[in-house]
Amino acid sequence: MAVSPQLATRVTNILKQPAQEWPVIAAEPADMASLMSGYAAPLAAIPAVCSWIGMSFVGFGFGIRRGLISGLVAAILSWVFALVGAYIGAIVIEKLAPTFKSSGNTVQALKLVVFASTPVWVAGVLNLIPVLSPLVIIAALYAIYLFYLGVPVLMKTPNDQVIPYMVVSAIVMFVISLCLGFFAAAITGAAMYGSRF
Repeated sequence: MAVSPQLATRVTNILKQPAQEWPVIAAEPADMASLMSGYAAPLAAIPAVCSWIGMSFVGFGFGIRRGLISGLVAAILSWVFALVGAYIGAIVIEKLAPTFKSSGNTVQALKLVVFASTPVWVAGVLNLIPVLSPLVIIAALYAIYLFYLGVPVLMKTPNDQVIPYMVVSAIVMFVISLCLGFFAAAITGAAMYGSRF
């Protein structure tokens, strides 16, 4: 699958020069559909596909592998729930904005969520080798930093409210991810139980 030059440029810029890129992102016209299909969907596919390959073909060592079908189901669910989580997270972050003297619509909040998620999605390539997948935590820490830089730009958050807003938003995103993860695990578990392939 070819990566569009615009997508590659945005990924590079948000990772390498986020302080300069956030104002550009904030000023760009966008809508929910374009953010989800043009940016979030292809990037969220990286950890999903790499996890499927890693768990179904590489395995955890000692011959422990996930079945191809159950692995594919898990990958699809992981991808779908990553997008659902970003969408729900954006809505919650927008609703929280007045509490932290901030303002911004759902599109700006979604920009914040999807672009701040970039390092986690890109680091999903580590899932090709399952034993390396815990290193994604480093990317998650960088994602929090990106969120910290983006909040005042996209949500017009005063300086004294940035950290509280970021902390509450991070907790919300964690809870959303946890809930969706449990739901995905329940469905995947059923798929694994029903299929040994």
